[in-house]
Amino acid sequence: MRHALAAHDFGAVFRLTREEAGISYQRIAAECGIKPERVGSLARGRGRVESYEKIAVIADALRIPGSLVGLAPRPWESSASADVRRRDLLQAAGAVGLAASLPDIMAPSGIRRIGTGTIVQLRERTARLRRLDDILGGGDTYRVYDAEYQITKGILRTGTYSEAVLRELLALLAEQAQQAGWAAFDGGREREAAGLYRESRSTAEEAGAGDLARNALAFLAYQAGPTDPQAAATIAARSCAAITEQTPATVRALLWERYAWALAVAGDASGTDEALHTAGTALDSADADEPQPDWSAWVGRAELDIMAGRCWTELRRPLRAVPLLIRGLAVFDDAHARDKALYLTWLAEAYATAGEVEEAVAVAVRAIELADGVASARPRRRIEHVVSRLALDHGSVPAVAELVERTA
Repeated sequence: MRHALAAHDFGAVFRLTREEAGISYQRIAAECGIKPERVGSLARGRGRVESYEKIAVIADALRIPGSLVGLAPRPWESSASADVRRRDLLQAAGAVGLAASLPDIMAPSGIRRIGTGTIVQLRERTARLRRLDDILGGGDTYRVYDAEYQITKGILRTGTYSEAVLRELLALLAEQAQQAGWAAFDGGREREAAGLYRESRSTAEEAGAGDLARNALAFLAYQAGPTDPQAAATIAARSCAAITEQTPATVRALLWERYAWALAVAGDASGTDEALHTAGTALDSADADEPQPDWSAWVGRAELDIMAGRCWTELRRPLRAVPLLIRGLAVFDDAHARDKALYLTWLAEAYATAGEVEEAVAVAVRAIELADGVASARPRRRIEHVVSRLALDHGSVPAVAELVERTA
């Protein structure tokens, strides 16, 4: 790869990128601003990239340091300002999604010995990238997370390691599959999400990472809920039944709250109440000195309030839902646009159930404003659901008519 870059043989670069990182020519073309047929021709040794302007575009798309292609250091090679706008992050995610698969390709060839130090670095990188999900939708983050998943697969395939390190790598792979699956689900890629969740579960079981395996079941239940509520509740129950005394508090709370949601969708109010109580008890039992996995560390009281509010909205208990949703939403600023928009739709629905139609419309309008430009299918679907229900039940109210016209 380094020789090809030095020689400006981008046909070889594209070919190696596809063969070793699994990135399609169509995706390379989209990122580099080249027609797909041109990428294919270059990869077959037909033609060259001679323009330094185009070389700079390719270097920036693939995040290739300027020194490797005879250019000055690229602007992105210097540390970025901490005050990064959301639009900048959207653009950065697009570039990282393609480039994230390249580090292993650009490394010297040969068998690599993988030790605990490598595992620590990979986990830290996975944790940093997970923070993108706080402010970006799955449509922007899916390829980033999938690229990380593919990198770890490549390390497993080409590296050498001890049995202990193998288990750590498999557990990391299971964790990354869940993150990629979540982004796929959020971005509307239902089939890819289900496949990644199933892969995560089997990989976690192979690694002996029981908590991750249980979380994969919870993800599958969450996805299945809208189409098969009873099956979803059964799957979620299995994830909770396997909880052990060693399961960290935030993981227990996460599994129980997802079980509560599955029960709410299935119409089981008493079961929902019990599961929410158990989730709260798990959080209350958390020891400040107890280490929590990064993939569940975000679970706290605000998250549980939101989930409880969603459950009671689903069960048409607005007097219980509204206070919980208002309290939970208080911790979300507008930078968390996807989540805030999504949770506002349940507040709007709860208000509508309570007969507070104008308040429901006002909250729905706020959700629409926040969801604008967010690459996530979930807020859009929820907004459509809320608007349709308001139109059906309260279509004669002027505020509802204006909302319907706005979203038509």
